Amino acid sequence: MSGAGFNGGSRPVSRRHLLSVGAAIIAVAATTFRSDRIAWSAGMRRGRREQGTPTVEEGRLLTRPVAPRQEGPTGIHPLGLDGRRDGLLFVPSGYRPDRPAPLALMLHGAGGTARHGLDLLLPLAEEAGLILLAPDSRGRTWDVILGGYGADIAFIDRALAQAFSRYAVDPERLAVGGFSDGASYALSVGITNGDLFPHIIAFSPGFMAPGGQEGTPRAFISHGTRDEVLPIDVCSRRIVPQLQRAGYDVHYREFDGPHTIPPEITREAMDWFAAERSESTPSS
Repeated sequence: MSGAGFNGGSRPVSRRHLLSVGAAIIAVAATTFRSDRIAWSAGMRRGRREQGTPTVEEGRLLTRPVAPRQEGPTGIHPLGLDGRRDGLLFVPSGYRPDRPAPLALMLHGAGGTARHGLDLLLPLAEEAGLILLAPDSRGRTWDVILGGYGADIAFIDRALAQAFSRYAVDPERLAVGGFSDGASYALSVGITNGDLFPHIIAFSPGFMAPGGQEGTPRAFISHGTRDEVLPIDVCSRRIVPQLQRAGYDVHYREFDGPHTIPPEITREAMDWFAAERSESTPSS
């Protein structure tokens, strides 16, 4: 879904567009939730992976944090990986190569851009010492929502590989997150790649379509009780119990509001991520 309405100044999108796309997402969600388990496709996909290298068509990301080969600058910079649909990287001023930093891959809503994804957590990223990676989707929204994993997973893999080659990133403090379509994609990619992302942040998701289940990521999910684009009853109130039944640890927050992210929810998500990071990082 569009990033319209969240804190961060996204460009406006028409209400008609929001509602029409929302109806399509709800239709997908209704189909997905006929199963009581997330692993509706995991067995078949995992069987194929055991026979060979995981593929982008299965939603798998192959890159992992490594010792940086070069030192990148701080601030906000374009990725420089595509001249038409690219992405942005934010590195806090306090970044130090000798102290691996947390990193969050942030995904925009339908019709949005990397800037919308970046703005989801940018107001708090500097004080948290958090690197933000925000790619553009290849099309009007993310690949699995349009038909299946492919081009977006391949591009995200390239973007992560570039970030890992230039910055020291703590593998225990990685998150994937997003708003609306970006939240649905974050849940889908996060569950599929839980061995890469220990944390998922989903603001007002519509559904999830994992290509399989790897690892055991923890999730922060929020949703407005007056959301008319992705109504809470058929979205998060179904998603959260499904995740919990599958054994996932979910921090769920409902708020009185529409299809948006109130500042206090952004802060709560960042506090949750910081607490999760503290638990997973040994004291010096």
